[in-house]
Amino acid sequence: MAFSVQGKSAVVTGAGSGINLSFAKLLLENGCNVLIADLALRPEAQAVVNHYSSKSPRAVFQRTDVTVWAQLDAMFDIAEKEFGAVDIVCPGAGVYEEHWSNFWYPPGTPESRDTPDGGRYALLDINLTHPIRVTQLAISHFLRQGTNPQQRKHIIHIASIAAQMPFMASPMYVATKHAISGFVRSLAKLDGKSGIRVTAVAPGLIKTPLWTDHPEKMKMVDDADEWVTPEEVATVMLALVQQEKVSEIIGDTEGNGTQFPISGGTILEVSKKVRSVSPFNDPGPNGRAGNTVSMSSRVEDEIYEMLDQGGWGKTKGGPSMTE
Repeated sequence: MAFSVQGKSAVVTGAGSGINLSFAKLLLENGCNVLIADLALRPEAQAVVNHYSSKSPRAVFQRTDVTVWAQLDAMFDIAEKEFGAVDIVCPGAGVYEEHWSNFWYPPGTPESRDTPDGGRYALLDINLTHPIRVTQLAISHFLRQGTNPQQRKHIIHIASIAAQMPFMASPMYVATKHAISGFVRSLAKLDGKSGIRVTAVAPGLIKTPLWTDHPEKMKMVDDADEWVTPEEVATVMLALVQQEKVSEIIGDTEGNGTQFPISGGTILEVSKKVRSVSPFNDPGPNGRAGNTVSMSSRVEDEIYEMLDQGGWGKTKGGPSMTE
């Protein structure tokens, strides 16, 4: 183990539920303080904060809108005030092509909260701009604290198998995850130069409220499709922080199976097994073995029906995009 989280401190956005909550919980269980930054806590997240609120390690909840940069800055200030130095940062908050910010429901349509004159998409603000800004803030804080390759700091991103494949049902989400993968790889050299290791996990189909609370998404999932649990993804995230190599077998700490070396820019796919994602000519996830949805055609058919109705993308007071 090259780096132990014992006695360290972390900031995790989006840890009010799902993968990021599982990661925050695993960090706490291994002796790491965690600032949980999210808009709200689901009951299971509140239980974690309650359990670790007055003991060491500690969990602190900071209500944070990740689209507001001032709140991201305050997040680091509070973490330093509560814990001292910050060692691990996970800008994990993300959404999956919700109707309120969705390529197929353009700004100005009844479903969308993105306004035609707003000049921005909420999905891009959350999934892409927020992790980029948090990474800038993290590097700034790390450098002020002082770091070197022997006292490494960690930034771990949430990519996706969507960064390795096209998916008509969620093109903006796919675009953000392609961007995150390129962003992480572009910061690879910080590891050897400054001791700041930037990595990412690329999960497949994960059983979190991001899916299970949304019937319009669950219709793409067949009973035979296989899920990966948030806990399994969190295990790989912890390995990215603590280990120099990680096994293809989820949760394996004995070195069985193929071992993937970890360095800056590493992206690990987490599906039935762990797989290192190559920057060039990567084969991508392999069907159900890669934990992909098998019934995406159901949503694609709905998209075609919308486009065939005419006037798609028409906004109030503006021309149709098809005119």
